[in-house]
Amino acid sequence: MPTFEYPCPECRTTNSLHDADCRFEGTPWADIEAAYVDVVAVLSGGVTDADALPEAVTEWGPLRQAAVERLRRDGRIDDTNDRLRLLPAEEYREAVSVPTRDPIKTIYERGSVPGCHDNAVFAMIAWYEMVGLSWAETKQNVTEWLRESGTWDRGGFEEASPEALVEKKRHVYEAGYGWKEKATAAKRVIDRSL
Repeated sequence: MPTFEYPCPECRTTNSLHDADCRFEGTPWADIEAAYVDVVAVLSGGVTDADALPEAVTEWGPLRQAAVERLRRDGRIDDTNDRLRLLPAEEYREAVSVPTRDPIKTIYERGSVPGCHDNAVFAMIAWYEMVGLSWAETKQNVTEWLRESGTWDRGGFEEASPEALVEKKRHVYEAGYGWKEKATAAKRVIDRSL
């Protein structure tokens, strides 16, 4: 089941240690959580016009607007024709199982190549953790990706199976590392070689 940890809508931290230039640095964590709760409470009632949301949410302001934008960017809200709909857990899980933004999209679609396997696998695991999938879901998705993308068949792994490789990288999931730097490095190698 995808989880949600109330990330800062600007820098995505899930604690009080914001990025240095984050506009919400110093905002009490309870206020950040309340912003999401206020928005989700309205959206859980059904489809809402984007223009009507500020009037329906208590204490609308920059923090709540940023929470809506974060939910949109993270794919938790469908905003077709400016009509906002909170995705149910199963629909969200299905939507995030296929990355749609680069650099992770390139890795997912083209697979990894020798020379960037470590960065690519790291990025895939970290990305699925970031979007809120459980370890079991992450392991399943990354294992399937290794096989279906042709990555495993390209070789270059010490482990006996894709499952063993993903299990060896569980620490990436548990530590909650970011994915973008590793994904960017892997994409550069993939773009050059495929």
